[in-house]
Amino acid sequence: MQITQRGLLILSITALFLLAATFAGFFLWLAGGWLVLACALLLADWQLTPPPAAWEVTRSHDDRLSLAAWNRVAVTVRLGFGLRPLALRLRDETPPTFAISDEQRILTGTATPREETTFVYYLRPPRRGDYTFGDLHLRWDSVLGLLRRQATFPAAGPVKVYPNLVDVKKYDLLLRKNRLWELGLRNTRLLGAGSEFERMREYQPDDEYRKINWKATARRGKPITMEYETERSQNLVALLDVGRLMRSPVGDVAKMDYAINAVLLLAYVATQKSDRVGVMTFADDVQSWLTPRTGKGQFQRMLELLYAVQGQPVEPDYSRAFGYLASRQSRRSLVLVFSDLTGSVAADSLIAGMLRLRRSHLPLLVTMRDPTVEQMARQPIADGATLYQRTVAETLLRERELRLEQLRRYGVLTLDVPADELSVALIDRYLEIKARMLI
Repeated sequence: MQITQRGLLILSITALFLLAATFAGFFLWLAGGWLVLACALLLADWQLTPPPAAWEVTRSHDDRLSLAAWNRVAVTVRLGFGLRPLALRLRDETPPTFAISDEQRILTGTATPREETTFVYYLRPPRRGDYTFGDLHLRWDSVLGLLRRQATFPAAGPVKVYPNLVDVKKYDLLLRKNRLWELGLRNTRLLGAGSEFERMREYQPDDEYRKINWKATARRGKPITMEYETERSQNLVALLDVGRLMRSPVGDVAKMDYAINAVLLLAYVATQKSDRVGVMTFADDVQSWLTPRTGKGQFQRMLELLYAVQGQPVEPDYSRAFGYLASRQSRRSLVLVFSDLTGSVAADSLIAGMLRLRRSHLPLLVTMRDPTVEQMARQPIADGATLYQRTVAETLLRERELRLEQLRRYGVLTLDVPADELSVALIDRYLEIKARMLI
């Protein structure tokens, strides 16, 4: 319990009477009377104010919080009885590593008797794994505003942080509303594209000549066009490097986790289009393999597999990873390799492996730009240390661009974007590849 400023003001009047009593004795009696009255008001306020038993405080959130996304958490407060609405302050014990804005650490509002009040705040977990929420702390003003009571409500409970599911839910919602442009996706038209025969129809002026069926044209006496639909059940395999460089953070989130988020969104979109999706994680050895399949069940299997992935402080062995892929996946597939070229001693092995991969599959190397290195390469030179940093950063970026250009010259597809733009850029590239029938 605390005494508010209003309560302290009432009590401080007693001191004024005592001060006046040095000049006139009857003020001493007024001081005593006022003190009794003030104590009576405080006691009455205590009795009128609802006790902790009158409150119900509960927390609700998704069973699975999403990595590197702002997750909604709601705390519901219900005052069972009372004379009037009371001002309150609420604090939740969140996992210490979760990001939360300063203005949301203490939630303020008013509780009306026999009604529920919901407080909402948002958390951003920087890592996957198991975490724990603590208790809820509530502080409320008394009926007369002379006191402030507080209580702790047991609410400790576990929470799991999974790869980002917020983008998946957002994609699903915008897809149903036909508003995918709000996610940043370009509108890729697939009309007439594909290699599977769908139907024949009369020729139209904008049709390609190569699609005219000359036998049907001769029989009917007018131009007839063959119409195709996009092939279904194509194969996608994501090779995720979980070695040393992919553990490096971009902001407060590891590159590996950005890649995991992108793989999951790609898997969700691809399974919606009836493609088969698989995944392999590797460092100095292959850690896990999931055979390409389609359907919602495959997405859930990938989600559980990637939830448990841990980065390794070792250099990746690309030769072993590509050899394992060759032994498990012989059918031509779009193979997406998520790795890092900046400062990698195994970059030459990666390039050689991508070139060999091109013989049987369509490889796409996915890399993320490192803003720290780019910033160092642009920093002004102030002393010997900044000169050294800038020189090294410029060298790393130049070598990285040369390797990417080397891959492009040999026909290997690349995608090099900032980490926070990876998911949308990857979906755009996948839809473009599918529209162009490159797989």
